[in-house]
Amino acid sequence: MRLSRFTHILIFLLSCVFVFCGVQYHKAHAIADNSDTQPARTTVQHLQYADTTQPEYQILIRKLDSFYHHEIKLGFNGSVLIGREGKVIYERYFGVCNKKLGSRIRSNSACQLASVTKTFTSAAVLYLAQHNYLDLDEKVSYYLDGFPYEQITIRMLLNHRSGIPDYLKWAPRYIKSNAPVYNDELLKLFAKYKPALEFKPNTRFKYSNSNYALLASVIETVTDMKYADFMQRYIFEPLQMKNTFVYDPAKTFPVSTTISYNRSWVPEPDTYSDGIYGDKGIYSTVQDLYRWDQSFYNNILLSNETIEEAYGPCSFETPGIKNYGLGWRMLCYPSGNKIIYHNGWWHGNNTVFYRFIQENMTFIILGNRYNTRIYQQPKVIYSLIKGRPVSEGFDDEA
Repeated sequence: MRLSRFTHILIFLLSCVFVFCGVQYHKAHAIADNSDTQPARTTVQHLQYADTTQPEYQILIRKLDSFYHHEIKLGFNGSVLIGREGKVIYERYFGVCNKKLGSRIRSNSACQLASVTKTFTSAAVLYLAQHNYLDLDEKVSYYLDGFPYEQITIRMLLNHRSGIPDYLKWAPRYIKSNAPVYNDELLKLFAKYKPALEFKPNTRFKYSNSNYALLASVIETVTDMKYADFMQRYIFEPLQMKNTFVYDPAKTFPVSTTISYNRSWVPEPDTYSDGIYGDKGIYSTVQDLYRWDQSFYNNILLSNETIEEAYGPCSFETPGIKNYGLGWRMLCYPSGNKIIYHNGWWHGNNTVFYRFIQENMTFIILGNRYNTRIYQQPKVIYSLIKGRPVSEGFDDEA
């Protein structure tokens, strides 16, 4: 059947509207300069400190100092902050920031957060979703040209249920130098080589750094800003995280930045993957991380509804209390209590970020000399605060 001239014109106009709308959302839906999308202006002005002259605090501080004196002998080098009910109750800086310069770790000595970075990337994605700039259940291919897996959504990247293999395991076969590779180049590698999925999407959990590197690319596409610029303007500045930044191996970093060391105090060199961000790459301090922690209680960036979604366990194939939400690991107890946390490891950096959300109590530990004992410290700290045997750990939270 031959179509009329009017029908041809109508089809053409409708197709133009469809294409225009799609392009507007997909390519040009950047954050505009208007009141609805400006960075949060409510800021955490100053850290609050508890009155630790009280006898109970003095006893606890002596116990914590004794514990860390022992940990230092066993190789711990880093910074520690413990907060409770919005106030700092313990803050210490131990050891070397930069051996070559002879500098020690101070309050402004930023440390590579490693995978604790994922909590920032997830919050940025949730912030955009909260403001209707993206849909968590939309396909990733809608936002990223060349993304080769049609069935994977943003949510599956957030909760590590995508099945996408970790780039740290497959990309090195195609990268022959240690020159930094950035996220746009990584996306091209995915598009070109299409590494096989490890399982059918959304059938189980498997932690993969690729998920969060890809989420950083989604942030860049949706906002038309570089990941580092978005984080600086919409997260770090509003929260007055003045010693926090996204690392770029091609740029000079502040002299106060901690150097990453192996067990033998040899500096860890950058590799190709140090240019990739979102899964790692943010440097920060314990003070700035406490500002980050408190922002969730004060709804500075995210609403209660969004935060509860982030804290919701997403995987139930394996029984037990361990689970993963949208950017957070968690321990979910039968009582309904949750411990929200994320650890990290990259080069010689080991990091711990534990949040006992019902109590508004937080443990932040950043190490810049490789030492896996750091991951056991939260149980000891908890036992000292609660006056319980270390062997009980968090089990009594059940």
